Amino acid sequence: MSFNKKKQINIQSLKEKIKLFFKKNFAEKDYFQNQILVWLLILSLAGNLANWIILLIFIRPVDFPIILHYNVYFGVDSTGDWKQVYFLPAIGFLLLIINWIFAVYFYKSKERIASYILLIALLMAIFSLLIASISVIIINY
Repeated sequence: MSFNKKKQINIQSLKEKIKLFFKKNFAEKDYFQNQILVWLLILSLAGNLANWIILLIFIRPVDFPIILHYNVYFGVDSTGDWKQVYFLPAIGFLLLIINWIFAVYFYKSKERIASYILLIALLMAIFSLLIASISVIIINY
């Protein structure tokens, strides 16, 4: 067997393992019967969506650098292109996906407290990123 054929077989087996993981962990609806988990997930999604929306409304394409971070002690310590502001909600969305996958995994493993803690930490992180986005908007306007 050539190297390319072996690599292709390994990639296909990895794809099958990933599909099996998601099929096994997300097929049952037991996770979505827990109201605490559903509300934590809904609030996190709403916070991330609000973050995207307020940035889309208030941040406009400009030719000059905008303030990305302001420190009370040192003043402006980071400037950059207007597109860099969208890293905040993108990080929030990435955290949402990762924490949700781990929360489902721990919930299926009968570690319900770990699932709650992951989603509560996610909610706090999303709202912290929302506050950071609002402060960037306030400083620039």
